[in-house]
Amino acid sequence: MKLQKRQKKRVSLDAKPSLAKPARVLVVDDDLSVQTSLEAILQGEGYEVFTASDGREGLKLAKKLKLDAVITGLQIPLLSGMELIGTMRQCKPRLPIILIAANGTAEIAIRATQLGAYDYILKPYDVPVLLVSLDKAVTSYRMASIPVKLGDDETEHEALVGESRAMQLVYKDIGRFANKPVTILILGETGTGKELVARALFQYSDRHEKPFIAVNCAAIPENLIESELFGHEKGAFTGADMRRIGRFEQADGGTLFLDEIGDLQPQTQVKLLRVLQEKCIQRVGSKRTIPVNVRVIAATHINLEKAIAEKRFREDLYYRLNGVIIDLPPLRDREDDIRQLIKFFIRRYTEELGLQATGIKNAAIKFLKLQQWPGNVRQLENVIRNALLECEGYVITVDKLELICSGGRILSRPSSAEITAKGLGHSIDVLVRQILEEVKAGSRENALEPLVHLLEESLYKQAIEMAGGNQAKAARMVGVSRLTMREKLQKFGCHPGKE
Repeated sequence: MKLQKRQKKRVSLDAKPSLAKPARVLVVDDDLSVQTSLEAILQGEGYEVFTASDGREGLKLAKKLKLDAVITGLQIPLLSGMELIGTMRQCKPRLPIILIAANGTAEIAIRATQLGAYDYILKPYDVPVLLVSLDKAVTSYRMASIPVKLGDDETEHEALVGESRAMQLVYKDIGRFANKPVTILILGETGTGKELVARALFQYSDRHEKPFIAVNCAAIPENLIESELFGHEKGAFTGADMRRIGRFEQADGGTLFLDEIGDLQPQTQVKLLRVLQEKCIQRVGSKRTIPVNVRVIAATHINLEKAIAEKRFREDLYYRLNGVIIDLPPLRDREDDIRQLIKFFIRRYTEELGLQATGIKNAAIKFLKLQQWPGNVRQLENVIRNALLECEGYVITVDKLELICSGGRILSRPSSAEITAKGLGHSIDVLVRQILEEVKAGSRENALEPLVHLLEESLYKQAIEMAGGNQAKAARMVGVSRLTMREKLQKFGCHPGKE
């Protein structure tokens, strides 16, 4: 038996902190070259890798270790790949297993799917395809495994935090409908926690031992969404060099979460409607129908009734999806929950980022309560995280929060020595990336305004400094009038200098 641990840590800037721990993957194959190859590839991607040379050894390790995924060959000794899948599914029902096979016959594909394989890939395997499948498998498994507590800010993982009347209604809806065999539509603005509600519905349902598969419909190109949802046959389209199991088949017996359902194109809407009605799917390029037993939870920030009126969303699909509607309130309607959310995020990120214990002034909490929060809870989370990084163990104050919320200072400005060592272009690249990430996360509405503000501030401050306080000289350096120079210096709080 060989236990091989990963060597370097994988870092994802946009990964959820709760999913940031190294993923543990078991590789089962009797071919030493396959073991060695996969071990090197996965370690290079930051996974912690364990290996086994036969099915029994693999099963023993799977029972002993806390794993996030398994990759197994088909023809392995003592316990075949198929037998391994079936046995593992009995002891660890949600653990995703990817089967690597020498051929892609219909019998292997169907049998592997029936036994509960997350995916199967043909030899010689395409490394990018394998890594994408593994990443999705690990993410789905961890999302399904991390408990979502309701109204409890003491949980160490994920939580729907808040005791306001609006959130109490959400908790009651989760309790009422989690076990009901109905499709659920979650509505709410970006950043309100729709994904957490979907996971809570799954975890409190009678399907909680089965797969939970999440698909962000807005993140998948239009020409690939049907293949992603329903799968495809080999040769179905250019680049389809192997059969692919879709998300509906992977979620069979469990729950499929379709996030941003409002972004689906009309053609895909028609096919999704048919699946919800008939409970069968057809892979792209195939006429054979495959029955699926899937509970669908959908979510969107789009006003679907308006989209229906504008002919962008099918009315019949809307009524199929909204067996039950859970409407999440925006943060601006949950002022009473903000203090509790702040405490939760401070505790969470102090631990996860390895920071010193940090407090927050009451005046800072009052300041945060006065904000409009267009990015909702996600935006508040990012502000608290940034404040903890900026304060480095000291108390969070109003002044610090004003800088973070207004965009006056997102990153510490590099010193002249740092700029000389790294190059100005590198500093700008870091700044641009940071602001774009905050826009992506929902804590900012756009990147242009704060970037222009920061660059202008730096430009005028450095110009007046280099001009020795002479406004006329500084204005000539920048290429503006003295009046503009004076106004900008006042705007950025600089000493006006000399006329």
